[in-house]
Amino acid sequence: MREENYTVIYEDNHLIALNKPSGWLVQGDQTGDRPLSEYAKDYIKFRYQKPGDVFLGVIHRIDRPVSGTVLFARTSKGLERMNNLFKERAVQKRYLAIVEKRPEELSGTLLNYIAKDKDRNIVAVSNSARNKHYKFAKLEYRLLGGIGEHHLLEVIPHTGRPHQIRAQLARMGCPIRGDVKYGAKNKNKDGRIHLHAAGLSFIHPVKKEPIDIWAPIPNEQIWKLFKDALGEMPDYQNVII
Repeated sequence: MREENYTVIYEDNHLIALNKPSGWLVQGDQTGDRPLSEYAKDYIKFRYQKPGDVFLGVIHRIDRPVSGTVLFARTSKGLERMNNLFKERAVQKRYLAIVEKRPEELSGTLLNYIAKDKDRNIVAVSNSARNKHYKFAKLEYRLLGGIGEHHLLEVIPHTGRPHQIRAQLARMGCPIRGDVKYGAKNKNKDGRIHLHAAGLSFIHPVKKEPIDIWAPIPNEQIWKLFKDALGEMPDYQNVII
């Protein structure tokens, strides 16, 4: 899972953002695989010649088979303030998803309730809160292009539930390519799914300036097929390799 490497896509005194390859963990787990957070520490230690331990705060995570933007804090002040921004939903997240079926509507808003089964690492989706474990989930989507059986969606989640985008798109009848856990026809050889955390937008918690962070799409043929569609959109020109 190390054929691809991470890239640093933003850094300042308080924050650092990396473009995570699919298959990499953000934070360590029971597998013992070395996570992106440790590579970020190595980068900071080497670039700034820092002796001893390096502070790095994990602000948010994306699923292991998902690629794209991951933001870390380089200071405790940055960590605390970014955590508050995420909690207040003051960070706009943009994803790109290649799905196996064209949605019936070209754009829309999905409103569901999600409950996670921790033992199976999968979530259930309902149109109502069946019990206290079901949490409200909201996202917007927009169709950007289609080639054959595959369709590219822009997805903007307004809540941060586990597996939210994967589960809600599957519930709509549009599973993400390679995501057999949520109904895709075929599994990709390396376990990746075609969901990419393309960007984050927020007001910097210390400098109070607007920040837009973009992660280039993976260097993979299926993503390259949609370069023309992305190139026609001013924002997404930043994700084209």
